[in-house]
Amino acid sequence: EPSYLPFMKFSIEQSDGVTAVSRFLKEKTLTNYNINKDIRVIPNFIDYHKYHRIDASSLCKSIVSEGEKVLIHVSNFRQVKRVPDVIKIFHLVRQKIPAKLLLVGDGPDRSNCEKLVRELDIFNDVKFLGKQSELVPLLSASDLFLMPSQSESFGLSALEAMACELPVISSSVGGLPELVSHGETGYIAEIGDVERMAKYAIELLTNENRYRLFAAASRKRAIDLFAADKVVDQYEQYYEQILSEKSVPAK
Repeated sequence: EPSYLPFMKFSIEQSDGVTAVSRFLKEKTLTNYNINKDIRVIPNFIDYHKYHRIDASSLCKSIVSEGEKVLIHVSNFRQVKRVPDVIKIFHLVRQKIPAKLLLVGDGPDRSNCEKLVRELDIFNDVKFLGKQSELVPLLSASDLFLMPSQSESFGLSALEAMACELPVISSSVGGLPELVSHGETGYIAEIGDVERMAKYAIELLTNENRYRLFAAASRKRAIDLFAADKVVDQYEQYYEQILSEKSVPAK
């Protein structure tokens, strides 16, 4: 929002310490606000004790028929999330693989998405679940996470999915390439390239050995790079550094 620019620029420049959750957000902030300020990149983090794959077999039985795959998307249904692209990707996947799509969340674009689902005649295979307080059971009942966003500073919902052993198919924007390792924990494609994202999804869902490797690598990357205890330590060390510098008397 342009009207916020003077306030944000002033706040950043007058702060003793500034952090950003991705290198993308750091560079975008420096460029947009035309400032010369050190910004420390410290990512978002995940409680991997909470976010882990659980037995969701009973939930699966209520959602899918035997042999069907489950794709899932979680967002606030704003245009920037490109939820219609999620539906189009699923439509292409479903032509090759029996599958269901779970759409979690709510927002201004939901009615357009419901209309698109009816137009594509896949309404029976797409579940609009609205806002959910517990995501782990739904993530554990799913096979693949879709995030074709137009912009993402980081992609926290994708990290939550990875911690639950879900490979991620995402766009190549914002902080997502820093989170999703292409060809290891999922695949990345250009914004709007629905066909390529669908191709990647089909490739993973039809190759059991590759899928297992990607699922395990997703969990490992979530823990190795974004575990809460490791990232919180980075924040604490940075705050201590800033406080110690602030306490040194000026000469």
